[in-house]
Amino acid sequence: METVLIIEDDSTMLRGLKDNFEYAGYNVLTASDGEAGLNAALDGQPDLILLDIMLPKINGYEICRLIRQEKIDTPIIMLSAKGQESDIVLGLNLGADDYVTKPFSIKELLARAGAFLRRRKRQEQDCYEFGEFVLDISACRLSKNGQQIKLSPKEFKLLDFFLKKQGKAMTRDEILNAVWGYNSFSGHRSVDRFVTTLRNKIEPDPQNPTFIHTLREIGYKFESTF
Repeated sequence: METVLIIEDDSTMLRGLKDNFEYAGYNVLTASDGEAGLNAALDGQPDLILLDIMLPKINGYEICRLIRQEKIDTPIIMLSAKGQESDIVLGLNLGADDYVTKPFSIKELLARAGAFLRRRKRQEQDCYEFGEFVLDISACRLSKNGQQIKLSPKEFKLLDFFLKKQGKAMTRDEILNAVWGYNSFSGHRSVDRFVTTLRNKIEPDPQNPTFIHTLREIGYKFESTF
């Protein structure tokens, strides 16, 4: 049974989330303030964390930063009443995997949680399938219905990163650091340019992407199945 940690100071919402996740078959840990939530995240080894931003004692941003500082890669979905792009980008740059703006659909939240847990189990695989494509990591080969699609080394690395982070909302800075490196002199335009060239190779309609979705003022999200 997978364990979900819910860090939320609103008692009504906390109870509702706990009941729904338990009904869906998860083991649920809860915390109603940031200090207790951080301790539970570090000591309880949850498989997924639902993290409110506005918390007493320690806010959600700081919790997220401290969890990632400890090299813990547990998926984190931030629950936020703040819908501004700057708030979302801050959370993602600190290491959150996704965000859900309050009020939200519990069915959507359960679907997102389930998707992250499934994808986490598949992170170490050598081949990724999406649509009619297969990306073979060990062979550095992308194929469509058995026919090889030529990718530049940077395009391959970008697609590999997207597939390993399926469903995760990613800022341009996060993509830039992962694919180009922290010491790169490239900027956001390089990310956008390579996303465009990659779309032209894998999207049925590059103007209406199926896989690589643009998040306005934020970055991108790759989705093959959700």
